[in-house]
Amino acid sequence: MNTERVNKLIEIAESKAEPTFKEIESRALMNQKKVLDAFRNARISYHHFNPTTGYGYSDAGREKLCEVFAEVFGAEKALVSPNIVSGTHALTVALFGLLKSGDLLLSATGSPYDTLQEVISGKGNGSLAEYNVQYDEIQLKDGTIDSESLENYLREHKPCVVMLTRSRGYAWRDAFNTDDIAAAAKIVKDNSPDSIVLVDNCYGEFVETKEPTQCGADVIVGSLIKNAGGGLAPTGGYIAGRTALIDKISYRLTSPSIGNEVGSYAASYMPFFQGLFLAPIVTKNAIKSAVLASNLFTELGFETLPEPGKLPGDIICSVKFNAPEPMVDFIQSIQYLSPVESYATPEPWDMPGYSDQVIMAAGTFVQGASIELSADGPVRPPYIAYLQGALTYEHAKLALSEFLARFETENLK
Repeated sequence: MNTERVNKLIEIAESKAEPTFKEIESRALMNQKKVLDAFRNARISYHHFNPTTGYGYSDAGREKLCEVFAEVFGAEKALVSPNIVSGTHALTVALFGLLKSGDLLLSATGSPYDTLQEVISGKGNGSLAEYNVQYDEIQLKDGTIDSESLENYLREHKPCVVMLTRSRGYAWRDAFNTDDIAAAAKIVKDNSPDSIVLVDNCYGEFVETKEPTQCGADVIVGSLIKNAGGGLAPTGGYIAGRTALIDKISYRLTSPSIGNEVGSYAASYMPFFQGLFLAPIVTKNAIKSAVLASNLFTELGFETLPEPGKLPGDIICSVKFNAPEPMVDFIQSIQYLSPVESYATPEPWDMPGYSDQVIMAAGTFVQGASIELSADGPVRPPYIAYLQGALTYEHAKLALSEFLARFETENLK
């Protein structure tokens, strides 16, 4: 495709996205103020960046980081730890902290993503099922939470935890927004007041001006190498919510005798604080990138989620290619247009925890950081590529432009 044609397609896509961009930027300003206020209220100072070793008793950096996260997310308390290695790990810690033998876990947003399914019902791996935790799920109805089925279920059963997965995972649906979360949480509390509403908040932080903990959720969970780390956090995860529940979860993060009283980090805490401070703007860039991709691929005749003109509920754009070759080509091109290991060519592989081969492009500064521009997907019909992240909107725009220049439109359809 020639340069003039590429530039024209980008120009059309940006023009159509402009009203959505304005709303995204307005939300980012409000979120930036919220984060700034939390830093000021916590009186963050240089000594909070200092590293600690050993047990980490009275670690001022860890304690203040938890305090700031709690205020930003409208929660009573938060656990923030570099020892949480992923979103799945954070969810595992939370679930094992809240559930005991004989308890019932209900997923109200259909089947969880592949690796979490192993946590819930895997065999021979110490899953919840092997600790006699019961599990059930309510399938989505046309990509939305089935409120009627959820209400009917809760009249008959009283789950200990009702889990809501905000982002789409590898499903063909939009992410759920906070209004969706609030409506589902109300149904839970109206019909089973003692049930704990737990939200997998990955990819959803700072997309809106409220978080699920401000909309009825008891606990939210996320990864710091996604939105909340702002592209600077080198590792880690967070769990935030009601104090009594966070305390229970902390006993699984460390041990029942210790909880959140210990935990050191021998490197500086500054990337975690600075990453959180930048998170609203980095997330804004990622959302704008997803919206640009949605408008651009729609212009080329592909089906995308979110649809053009719709505000996304996370930082992801799903593109349905309907054939393996163009999907793989696109993901490989994102790797080629990455700042790190651009020379590598990703191939589909048998990734642990997934039933189909997965291809991933992640030429990121922080390994696997999906707040940075990346793309992936299981190689299975209808061959959907999931584009997410972008520390800068300009990077995404250049990557999409270069992809169009490298591949003729006829080869993409």
